[in-house]
Amino acid sequence: MTVVASHTIPVIPRGVRLHADKVRSRWVLLAPERTIDLDPIGLAILQEVDGLRTFSQIVAGLAVKYEAPVDQISGDVGEFLAGLADRRIVELT
Repeated sequence: MTVVASHTIPVIPRGVRLHADKVRSRWVLLAPERTIDLDPIGLAILQEVDGLRTFSQIVAGLAVKYEAPVDQISGDVGEFLAGLADRRIVELT
């Protein structure tokens, strides 16, 4: 499994996008030939991925926003992004 370093910049690549599925009242991640249902945590993480901020900046922002320990947020965000990167849905640069 991929490991996400603190200086890594996660990027949602061309052809992949967040989409509000209004019919089913949920958010999904649309990728070529795939649709991934997002829970509130996955959505919160992906909404922070802008292709400019590093992994550590995203984690710090989420920790402040949700008043949670950076260690816990870091592990959860790292696992989520690594899983998407392994499936080629997110790029880690």
